[in-house]
Amino acid sequence: MKRTLISLALVTGLSLPAMAATNSWEKEAMDAWIDGKAEATLLFNGNLNSFDINTDVKMGTITLTGKVDNEIEKELAEELVVSIEGVKDVQNNLTVFNPDMKQESEQASNFTDAKINTVITSRLIFESEVSGLDIDVDVDDRKVTLNGKVDSDAERDLIVAIAENTNDVASVTDNLEIEADSE
Repeated sequence: MKRTLISLALVTGLSLPAMAATNSWEKEAMDAWIDGKAEATLLFNGNLNSFDINTDVKMGTITLTGKVDNEIEKELAEELVVSIEGVKDVQNNLTVFNPDMKQESEQASNFTDAKINTVITSRLIFESEVSGLDIDVDVDDRKVTLNGKVDSDAERDLIVAIAENTNDVASVTDNLEIEADSE
């Protein structure tokens, strides 16, 4: 009996660090996956110079560091990475390189529209339940118009919800058509 208890204690003592190491390895792998996805998302965005933005991920929290040209780019970078699967929080430590740069209202509006378009398009592309590449997203003065063909009412509702839940969107016009089965 005494040997059984000693053996059980030994097995338990040896297996706990192995289980903890596995759990730690999984968390590090997930953080690396999120970091790669964040880097790719920023890289593929034409409105940002992603080479001036650094990402670091720990326990699902992305920390953005580096420099951007204005506050809109700073917010855009955060919006792009916050919707990545597995992201729990974003610490936006980006520095505005030229804070004294004055922007006219129209230019700021165009940047906001571009940011909205980019965020919605990115979310649609990364959403596995929709055909994001088949949807045309137009934004004018924070008003979003969605065009394209979808397979079902559920897909349409998901796309509209993604657009409506995007920051800075004033309204969404749904011009999506349900594609009839060709059977």
